[in-house]
Amino acid sequence: MIRIENLWKVYSNGKIKVEALRGISLEIEEGEFLAIMGPSGSGKSTMMNILGCLDRPTDGEYELDNAKIQEGDNLDLAQIRNKKIGFVFQSFNLLPRTSALKNVELPMLYGNVKPKERNQRAVKALERVGLGDRIHHKPNELSGGQKQRVAIARALVNNPVVILADEPTGNLDSKSSEEIMAIFKELNKEGATIIIVTHELDIAKKTKRIVSFKDGEIVEDKRVATG
Repeated sequence: MIRIENLWKVYSNGKIKVEALRGISLEIEEGEFLAIMGPSGSGKSTMMNILGCLDRPTDGEYELDNAKIQEGDNLDLAQIRNKKIGFVFQSFNLLPRTSALKNVELPMLYGNVKPKERNQRAVKALERVGLGDRIHHKPNELSGGQKQRVAIARALVNNPVVILADEPTGNLDSKSSEEIMAIFKELNKEGATIIIVTHELDIAKKTKRIVSFKDGEIVEDKRVATG
């Protein structure tokens, strides 16, 4: 599913060079449920941006679903993001004046999916995350946990090969966090490949594998006993 080999990301600021990633190698199989952990400045956010085709590596190889990502142009990357990757963000990134249904339909607009199919797929995705009775509610009419469920439904709607979740419980209380992680766990049971970036160990422990970053390198890669 994902293969990364000797990946480097170097940022230049005048004469100063910052090595955000330093020779990372990593493989993630289809159907994995994985957490990327590390303190601020460890490289985990840079890793997420490259995995999500939001940024390019300076050197090394990244293959997603048998495609070499660094060989594409910006349009190719945009198409890959739309078709192969579902994003879930800490801040939800929902359009405030638009219903849950229309928010979930949004990725399909870029994919030229016809209106009737957009509607059907969006409703199904919202039902899948337990929001079938909230499809016409706007974000200000939803709780934080419900907003994140809408974001997860939006991530699912194009049937991506991987879901990338960046601190998905960071703005939620403990009860809502538990509910969101339970949804991710159920989606993984159904076959979804899920990668979560988090600084919270208790959240990471709800996945099946934890990859820990420090100073741009992987310092630990371990399986979670309980899953």
